[in-house]
Amino acid sequence: MTFQSQFLLIGQRRFLPLFITQLLGAFNDNVFKNALVILITFELATKSGSDPRLMVTAAAGIFILPFFLFSATAGQVADRFDKARVIRFVKLVEIVLMLSATVGLQLQSANFLLFILFLMGAQSAFFGPLKYAILPDHLARDELISGNGLIQAATFLAILIGTLVGGLFILTHDGAVIISVIVVSLAIAGWLASCAIPATTAASPGLKIKWNFLAVTWSMVAYGARHREIFRPTLAISWFWLVGATFLAQLPTFGKESLGGDEEVVTLLLLVFSIGIGTGSLLCNRLLRGEIHLRYVPFGAIGISLFALELYFASAGSLPVQTGDTLGATRFLSGWTGCRIVLDMFLIALSGGIYVVPLNAAIQARSENAHRARNVAVLNVFNALFMVVSAVASALLLALDFTVPELFLTLALVNLGAAFFTAKSLA
Repeated sequence: MTFQSQFLLIGQRRFLPLFITQLLGAFNDNVFKNALVILITFELATKSGSDPRLMVTAAAGIFILPFFLFSATAGQVADRFDKARVIRFVKLVEIVLMLSATVGLQLQSANFLLFILFLMGAQSAFFGPLKYAILPDHLARDELISGNGLIQAATFLAILIGTLVGGLFILTHDGAVIISVIVVSLAIAGWLASCAIPATTAASPGLKIKWNFLAVTWSMVAYGARHREIFRPTLAISWFWLVGATFLAQLPTFGKESLGGDEEVVTLLLLVFSIGIGTGSLLCNRLLRGEIHLRYVPFGAIGISLFALELYFASAGSLPVQTGDTLGATRFLSGWTGCRIVLDMFLIALSGGIYVVPLNAAIQARSENAHRARNVAVLNVFNALFMVVSAVASALLLALDFTVPELFLTLALVNLGAAFFTAKSLA
């Protein structure tokens, strides 16, 4: 598939409804999650007498926990039934959850909203295996790189915009009402889009669903471990999410404390990072021309490390800021140091896009049709695990008085191991 024809997929029913469903879902998740985080930080924690930092940390864990609890069941359901039909049901559940969230927002009930966040994590855990396992049902093999690239690019932009919208409106006058209208509207739009996804044949219609998630998860991981051509890309993708989660989590602190920037600078860095991921994801199709292979994946890993090292040295010569003063985006970009940091951030993310898209396509193409969704479910479990490791490792290093640039430097050096791993074992 040529670079130009990549975007023709967006105009076709076999791809467009899924693309819109995923885009709106990622957008909605992040509107609600960030609105809740802001609400906890500035209002709900104080009202309940809790530490806002602990509540925000708990919220992150509450959203991730369902991926460990429900991914095994989600993978079985996706393999057992028509994936398009299950997607519609999952999106219908999202409408119910968002209607419930409006009640929590009006009541200003932290516990109820955290419970809804847990259920949203469960809904996302069920949607994950569906959205990736269904792609080979509707796309030809030489279209998988394009499809994954488009979805990856749109997802990161949706995460960014959703995060900004949630934070922008929640503390305004009638902010709870505005957020309620947004999340319910997005959920309804996502369900309507999902109704247009073409039906699929059940991949494993005779599969008997088992509910012991620990036993099933272990069995699915063991299956993957026996198929190294699937398991190694799984570990490599999960490493990408560890790296990405580390950068995204630390960018606000990096922009404020290391660079002396205000919220404009933080937003700029998040925007550049998201655009970089999207650009790298879309660039994959031009590099690979629709062919599924992993020869560029090690170069993506090396690029992440090299530009993260460059980011460390660029931020070491931080911009001169007077005590109590902060830099806006215009002042930040007025000098070479600011432009250099932005360019480094873009190239780190671009390298990440080049790294991850072929890996996703490889898992889809190499999986047996009857077991594809369960392989993606295992990927979701490892993604969640690696993101938890990212949070714990970052907290430990920061507790040891590492600065954020030093944290990025450590990650860059450790990431060279990922480059070696991919170069030796993924081809």
